[in-house]
Amino acid sequence: MIQYAKIFTLMAGLTALVVILGGYLGGPEGAVLFFILAAVMNFGMYWFSDRAVLKMYKARIVGPEDAPQLYEMVDRLRRRAELPMPTVAIAPSEQPNAFATGRNTKKAVVCVTAGLLRLVDPKELEGVIAHELAHIKHRHMLVSTIAATMAGAIAILASVARWGAILGGGRGGDQNPVALIVMSIVAPLAAMIVQMAISRQNEFQADRTGAIIAGSPLGLANALRRLEESARRIPMEVNPAAAQLCIVNPLAGVRGQAMLNLFRTHPSTEDRIQKLQQLEREGF
Repeated sequence: MIQYAKIFTLMAGLTALVVILGGYLGGPEGAVLFFILAAVMNFGMYWFSDRAVLKMYKARIVGPEDAPQLYEMVDRLRRRAELPMPTVAIAPSEQPNAFATGRNTKKAVVCVTAGLLRLVDPKELEGVIAHELAHIKHRHMLVSTIAATMAGAIAILASVARWGAILGGGRGGDQNPVALIVMSIVAPLAAMIVQMAISRQNEFQADRTGAIIAGSPLGLANALRRLEESARRIPMEVNPAAAQLCIVNPLAGVRGQAMLNLFRTHPSTEDRIQKLQQLEREGF
């Protein structure tokens, strides 16, 4: 129920932002038009957000004939987690990373990057995949996926508002262009704040459950350290709106990261590693 309450809050937040933007651009008629647009976007985000996220990462769906070892590992671990078989996908990025998406356990997707498959050993890969399956088991991914899609949509609408102000758009020319430009800047920030509704505790929970699924916390702990180091060296072309889905921050090497850290949805990788090592000492 908590997850569905978060989804309702996120969608309500999107609707409010879009309607306000429509009111600025077109008055009452614009507000109504943008309300209809928000309704369509909400429907699309619930049903098709997983596909949108895969497109953001340029990922392709694979089967047992395309990536037999990866597919077998996902199948083995999902049976241990008592989950339906998720769709398996590979993103072409050289940065090692992974994420889960989908609206429920029957429509879930586990996606890894090509760089991850090349970097980590089998035990580390098991830890990463088990972590993503834990997100699916705890139903974290629907909120995360909708938030990512929402943030991308708000950024697009904000860009429309900004260019409308620059080109003199608005109802009857009586709009304050400064207000529109400010709003177009604030809207993406609001989208990032909405993403912060995703609890950082989800990552700790997924780490712990993932350790149980994999049979050890150390594979994931070792993988997290290597992934964090690689993310700082190898850039990933990804919409920042979808960055929070990844197991480690894919924008770690981006300039201005100190500002982006204000909006982090994940706890620090070092904190996660320490908790995983503590689990090992306690026999988890």
